[in-house]
Amino acid sequence: MTPSKRLSSWLTAGVLSAALITFSAVPQSRASDDMIRVFMDHARILKLDRPVSKVIIGNAEVADITVADPKTIVLTGKAYGTTNLVILDAAGDAIVDERILVSVDEANTLRIFKQTVRTVYSCAPSCEEHVQKAATAQP
Repeated sequence: MTPSKRLSSWLTAGVLSAALITFSAVPQSRASDDMIRVFMDHARILKLDRPVSKVIIGNAEVADITVADPKTIVLTGKAYGTTNLVILDAAGDAIVDERILVSVDEANTLRIFKQTVRTVYSCAPSCEEHVQKAATAQP
């Protein structure tokens, strides 16, 4: 095989690989858009179209739910991670059945990596330590 044919084959394989990576990433990004997102230590208001009868949170250590009034729910992020939220009406039908993603507000953070330890500081307006964990879990 001539060098130009090898280069052409290599470029074609690279373009196909990049296309496959791009196409395989699309469903993941769409799946993450199907979540209700809330920042840790922040509240989010959920307005509903009918009164709530029962609220179920998958992991109460990740998020907390408060019923403000029959059609208003307050969702508060407590810890990093995902869980699910199910809200039922008086007939037992699901008003909401969604995944919850609790994350840090990345806009005002500072990350410091020291060997195997990662420290995250929230900086709004002054920096305070937020999270400390092994660096192997970095995003």
